[in-house]
Amino acid sequence: MSAPALAALQTTRARSRRRVGLVGAVLAAAVVLAFLTTVSLGEYPIGPGDLLTSLVGAGPARVEFVVTRLRLPRALAGLAVGAALGLAGALFQRLLRNPLASPDVIGVGAGASAAAVTALTVFGLSGFGVSAAAVVGAAGTAALIVVLAQRGGSGGGLHGVRFVLIGVGIGSALLAVVSWLMTTASLTTAQQTLLWLTGSLNGVTWAATTPLLVTVAVLVPLALVAARALPRLELGDEAAAALGLPVERARLALLAAGVLLVAAAVAVAGPVSFVALVSGPVAARLAGPDRASLPHAALVGALLVLVADLIARHLLGDIPLPVGVVTGVVGAPYLLWLLARSRTRGAT
Repeated sequence: MSAPALAALQTTRARSRRRVGLVGAVLAAAVVLAFLTTVSLGEYPIGPGDLLTSLVGAGPARVEFVVTRLRLPRALAGLAVGAALGLAGALFQRLLRNPLASPDVIGVGAGASAAAVTALTVFGLSGFGVSAAAVVGAAGTAALIVVLAQRGGSGGGLHGVRFVLIGVGIGSALLAVVSWLMTTASLTTAQQTLLWLTGSLNGVTWAATTPLLVTVAVLVPLALVAARALPRLELGDEAAAALGLPVERARLALLAAGVLLVAAAVAVAGPVSFVALVSGPVAARLAGPDRASLPHAALVGALLVLVADLIARHLLGDIPLPVGVVTGVVGAPYLLWLLARSRTRGAT
């Protein structure tokens, strides 16, 4: 490579790194601002000074109770749920090379929902039982999709389009099961189930938030480490294997990380729609399409859930709405636009 070409390449890489760092800093600042706003707003507004002293355990007793017992668990849960869904969606989309390959589209979220609704309506479980059922449902559904999506049967490699189509089909079947369970449930149980299915942070306590924070704190670094294989996987299975990558093991690790992130989020907040679908493309548009945008997808997801929760609680009437209502309003037009653009590209 000639000296001018090498200098141009180094300049391009430096600009890319600066862009990634700047976008990451702006997104992180926006997440912190949204988080503090979420904790401070409510029927009992809290000023910045009291808020900061309460967060470090030195505020007035009444303020500290409102902050630490009532608002902080919800805000932290929204942060963790958004980060988990945003990162999981970006992993699925990059791995399968399909912008529609987000967990709530390809059936993983539907698997968690079907299992949780079964636990609610059939077995009368609540709390940890429903969360555990959601995790098992998400993992089982993902495993079934992987098995059915193998090229030429088990061990034949994973086909992205086939994965998405099979996932959509299985998700539709599971949503039909959910609808049937809802019609057979009592009115009270059906109301509770509908709230959970919409995706909600209402009533989240430390008992649910603490395990979520621990799980996300463990899974996010592991997912980012596993994502080091993405650039080679995107070259194709044969090229990746030639470069020394254990293809199936790397792909399985990425899928497992994505599924567990989704399961952890859904277990606490229910299937908050479209966060996983939107976060990855937005992060790629802001920071660039390479692997460096994956942490940005987590930040975009966290910001989206926190802002949506603020809107649902304070800007849409006196009754606080589930956060999934707002994310659905944002995400549905994006999905329609994405489908229209895909159809236009296919026609040309």
